[in-house]
Amino acid sequence: MRDRRKLLIAATALFALALTGPTPGWSAGPIPVVATFSILGDMVERIGGEKVAVTMLVGPNGDAHVYQPIPEDARALSQAEILVVNGLSFEGWLDRLVEASHFAGVRVVASDGIEPIAFANHDHHDAFDPHAWQSLANALVYVDNITEALATSDPGNADFYYRNRAAYVAEIEVLEAEIRKLFAELPADRRTVVTSHDAFGYFSEAYGLHFVAPHGVSTESEASATDVAALIRQIRQEGIEAVFLESITDSRLLEQITRETGASIGGTLYSDALSGPDGPASTYLDMMRYNATTLARALSA
Repeated sequence: MRDRRKLLIAATALFALALTGPTPGWSAGPIPVVATFSILGDMVERIGGEKVAVTMLVGPNGDAHVYQPIPEDARALSQAEILVVNGLSFEGWLDRLVEASHFAGVRVVASDGIEPIAFANHDHHDAFDPHAWQSLANALVYVDNITEALATSDPGNADFYYRNRAAYVAEIEVLEAEIRKLFAELPADRRTVVTSHDAFGYFSEAYGLHFVAPHGVSTESEASATDVAALIRQIRQEGIEAVFLESITDSRLLEQITRETGASIGGTLYSDALSGPDGPASTYLDMMRYNATTLARALSA
């Protein structure tokens, strides 16, 4: 009789546990995570591995500056436990989407702790450059913020996330050394880069290049005739030989500038989005390596 009672108590406890659902650290499946764009999504997948199911609102080759959310985005957010955002006013459309979705999970600002670069002129954003991931040193801050959020939400797998973080950090540090070596011997008069919009301020500060663009910080902004004329004069005066397209912007303006200055197209850079899986920038580290190699090759020619 006593044994039957013990079995009944144990069965009742198991039934109650089943009703209450998983306890922290005991996940019934991958954690649903929403990342606002592909670069953040790739970082989350590297750290979370099979323990996370990531939805990217703005996918590869997408432009987060001009993105218009769709109903599926609100549905994904309503079911997510974690939302990873860049911050620094990069996702101007996000707050309305969060409100519409009734998101009740944890919001992680990946750029928290980064010292932002101020803009002298800005159109559609606050006074700071939001493209902080363009520095690998800043990427370490992104990685730490994402890792901490995953480990806190899923403490039972915290060791897994921190092991993935350690491996990822080691790869970032190796790439940082590679990129610094690429630009170390570049002459001072071959360090000016013309791009479609101001997305490379942190890359510039980290690796000693000077980027100029006809557009402002956002691809939404229109370059004025005065700005374009000034840029053409600068290219001629400084003898800039190459300009660089960006994967998310209209190439026609830069093509016009190359026709009027005699400069050539030095290549395509990836600024705000990864390429597709078959492209040269399908991961964050591939993107940084590809951009640096493309720039160094063109500037050294």
